Amino acid sequence: MTRVALDLLGGDHAPESVVDGALLVLDQQPDVEVVLVGPVELAERLLAERGATGRCRLVEATQVVEMDEDPARAIRAKRDATVRVAARLVRDGEADAVVSVGSTGAALAAAVFTLGRLRGVSRPPLAAVVPSKSGPLVFLDVGASVDATPELLAQFALAGAAFATVRLGLPAPRVGLLSIGEEPGKGDELRKAAYDALAALPVDFVGNVEGRDVPHGGRADVVVTDGFTGNVLAKGLEGAATMLSEVLVASLAEVPERDALLPLLAAATDHMSPEVLGGAVLLGVKGVVVVGHGASTPQGVASCVRTAVQAVREGLVDRIGGALGDLLDRTRAAAVPAPEEVPT
Repeated sequence: MTRVALDLLGGDHAPESVVDGALLVLDQQPDVEVVLVGPVELAERLLAERGATGRCRLVEATQVVEMDEDPARAIRAKRDATVRVAARLVRDGEADAVVSVGSTGAALAAAVFTLGRLRGVSRPPLAAVVPSKSGPLVFLDVGASVDATPELLAQFALAGAAFATVRLGLPAPRVGLLSIGEEPGKGDELRKAAYDALAALPVDFVGNVEGRDVPHGGRADVVVTDGFTGNVLAKGLEGAATMLSEVLVASLAEVPERDALLPLLAAATDHMSPEVLGGAVLLGVKGVVVVGHGASTPQGVASCVRTAVQAVREGLVDRIGGALGDLLDRTRAAAVPAPEEVPT
């Protein structure tokens, strides 16, 4: 039984969409226990309204971090915040993973304060596995750290490479730096300095990649950027996929074969929907933490829970810790000059 602590009050449509998402998971995966973390009386009422009394374990938490609050300050001040209580459940061995579709910053702060970080990680990034024409790739950071330094982007590259090794089964993933052109020297000062930092890492660095390389794929298995540009691009891709699907459906309105074509269209586009992709995984903390889109529907919440369950069952944290540790050791070894040979 995999136990997932689910933030009841996180998200634009909480708590109803969170409860409905939890029940979708339980209908499909009876070997998952969903722990709803929030006001118990509220959770009991919502479950009773759905004829699902007793289907979820309930843990009391009365506070929530609002989207307009400073996340770190709020997490420190609100010891009974839902996402902080959920993180404590993982720390204390009462749950295996945390899922929240609320404030990304609050989830990050709660994870760092409560669970701690893996060796070599100063600021954990959010990594999403996104579909591309040539296969899935790892894209990070998608929103945890809006400001970055060259050194931080180098950390993201190592964490992303370790994640791709574990999740995608790639022993030597190709790593690219998101910029405005493929040539070295393209981009702002951050990108220029980060290029040199990534080139010095013990990874297969392919240089700069552009925004179009994320949906097309083929050039890199891991695409690295700061959380601001990563979040903007991720939401842009989501919006483009939704728009394309809606336009195609509308264009088929008068087509006689419409009913036969719609399932084919859904099969071609559904995998790009945030409702199917699931949330992003917070890399570099000592526990499985998945953060979803604030506007998640019940299907989106369920996808986030399924992402967390997969991460737990594949031993993601321990395996990333091992892969990341190996890369860090190789980085440090490469940075130390070989001792001069002493003549005998």
